[in-house]
Amino acid sequence: MQLNSARQAWHDCLHTPWDSQGVFIEQLGLLGTMVQTTEKQRKASHAVHQALAGGIQAAISQLAGSIKAFGHFMYAPRLDVDTQEDAQEAVFTMVQQRSPRMTAAKREKLEYVVKGVMARYRYMHQGGQSANDDPLPTPEGFRAWLDAHYGVRLESSNWDRDWAGFVTLIFECCEDLDKQALSPVAAAIYEMRSAA
Repeated sequence: MQLNSARQAWHDCLHTPWDSQGVFIEQLGLLGTMVQTTEKQRKASHAVHQALAGGIQAAISQLAGSIKAFGHFMYAPRLDVDTQEDAQEAVFTMVQQRSPRMTAAKREKLEYVVKGVMARYRYMHQGGQSANDDPLPTPEGFRAWLDAHYGVRLESSNWDRDWAGFVTLIFECCEDLDKQALSPVAAAIYEMRSAA
């Protein structure tokens, strides 16, 4: 495990190497049962990985539930539906707190706009260095994506008035939650590097 960035460290500390899973699956297929062997990872590199991963996992465990869910949504190697929904709820709640009052119909659509912007944000920041471009930079592309994925139609006639501000706000909320999630991980990385 390399401590290059907080994003990469979050992913790597939760990653299980495929070789150990491959052996497990192979044993299940061949024997119909699992056979414990003593040849499990006994290399020094594995022990170092486990020690570093433990430090990062300890930093993650200190986070509030909604912030931790957002971090797992963004960087965990496996994402379950419950964690994804918790992360979406955290962003949706933050957006509502920072937004003016709105009708129930608009709030219902806003929930899907949040999901769409979060998918965009996740794509842009995957890989650890935030190097990906926005996959849906135009309102037309984003509206078409929402319609295709969720069956939600947003009117184009008043996009700037009705939705552009919300899209910007959702990105800002994602950035705020991202910083809150990654700060303790970055601090743990700094501490580990200083101790080395």
